[in-house]
Amino acid sequence: MDRRISQIGLMFLVLFGALFVQLNYLQVFHAKALATAPGNIRQVVGAFSLPRGPILTADGKVIAESTPVNDVYHYLRTYPGGSLYGDVTGYYSIDYGATGLESSYNSYLKGHIPPITSLSGLLNSGYVTDSLTTTISSKLQQVASDALGTKKGAVVVIQPSTGAILAMVSHPGYDPSPLASHSGTIEQSAWQSLTSNPSQPLLNRAIARAYPPGSTFKIVTTSAIYDHDPSIATISFPPVSQISLPLTTNKLHNYAYESCGGMVPELLKVSCDTGYAQIGIKLGAHNLSTEANAFGFNQVPPIDIPGAAASNFPVASFFNQNLPQLAYSAIGQGNVNATALQMALVGAGVANGGLIMTPHLMYQIRNYQDQVIVQYQPKVWLQATSSATAQVVTSEMVGVVQGGTAAGIAIPGISIAAKTGTAQTTLGIGSTISGSDNWMVAFAPANNPTIAIAVVVPKQAGLTGIQTGASEAGPVVKSVLEAALVAG
Repeated sequence: MDRRISQIGLMFLVLFGALFVQLNYLQVFHAKALATAPGNIRQVVGAFSLPRGPILTADGKVIAESTPVNDVYHYLRTYPGGSLYGDVTGYYSIDYGATGLESSYNSYLKGHIPPITSLSGLLNSGYVTDSLTTTISSKLQQVASDALGTKKGAVVVIQPSTGAILAMVSHPGYDPSPLASHSGTIEQSAWQSLTSNPSQPLLNRAIARAYPPGSTFKIVTTSAIYDHDPSIATISFPPVSQISLPLTTNKLHNYAYESCGGMVPELLKVSCDTGYAQIGIKLGAHNLSTEANAFGFNQVPPIDIPGAAASNFPVASFFNQNLPQLAYSAIGQGNVNATALQMALVGAGVANGGLIMTPHLMYQIRNYQDQVIVQYQPKVWLQATSSATAQVVTSEMVGVVQGGTAAGIAIPGISIAAKTGTAQTTLGIGSTISGSDNWMVAFAPANNPTIAIAVVVPKQAGLTGIQTGASEAGPVVKSVLEAALVAG
């Protein structure tokens, strides 16, 4: 009996020792991992119970802030601008995490204890926050959104010399406020409504959705001429309404079977598809693919919010067995697609003498004492083309506004460079055009650009009649340029 009691006692002693070791492991060695585990409700409550720094536009308008509330979380994240800035700020949600600037700059925005640098700091060791000032102009953001109206589409406005995003609009948008609610019912209902909406309001069409860029891609093709085979610029292409494609009986025709021809400036001015299709074949797959890559295609633009998508241009080897597709790719159709951000960067690169600056939304971050602790420093992303090529292409894009397809955006006293784009959804003789993705890329003043813009209005229900880049994207471009450049 004594032996059995001793064995039982020893067993309990071992179990007690194991429990002691486990508790010490949990409390000492594994404590931090447990405290920061995603499922730890105390961690969630702790994070949302702290103040959070505001997000502001470049001109001081608050577009995200935390306000004190009388509940378990103490602070509620609100978005005074609603859907106007939803794709910029993103949301900060208990159930669905963080997106946009809320995600990218969370380490600054969240409540934190400041470093102790003085006796007063030691005595006042409460939680503080930093504020984030963006590059967004509230004026241009509002104008771009109003001009786009109820149409699905996107607008990106960039300062060519710095890469600063002056406006970024995606329609339809969403109001982040319900997703930041402390009510699970409200939050989940908003999420269900947004994710089940066929118009995809949570999709940031400015950076995450690529469309065939149509003739706006001719900016890249034109640059490729001067960078890789300037002899093409000396050719005058005979006026035709359609051309035969190599290795096939198919033909490529101009928009509405119009007849056009001439040298490069005239071809670009009237957006002559047959001329540029022949240019694409003469340039060759390697040269055209190389130029597209130089302008940022097949790479994700390094913008400082998550979700940006790469734009695509086929690798040169793709055309080995698909030579007719080279003709379509040269005019921005076929297997080419681009985001509004990418095409804005194409325009900005030409405007900035061939250099594409890194796109960014953060301008500066200030601490709780209103001291600047982070100041964005502009940096080059890509050398897209030479300054000489950029100068020639700029001149030819000015011709597009002076009596060409973008004549509708002309503003008295301001020289504007632009290119329209209308990517047809069906191609070929006898086809019925059911719609188009409509584009415009522009920058101004052409001789010293301070603003570049890309607008895409994709095919959508509700539009009737003939849509083109000039008719659908042009008015948006003009409204933004007038707001940015015309006094008053």
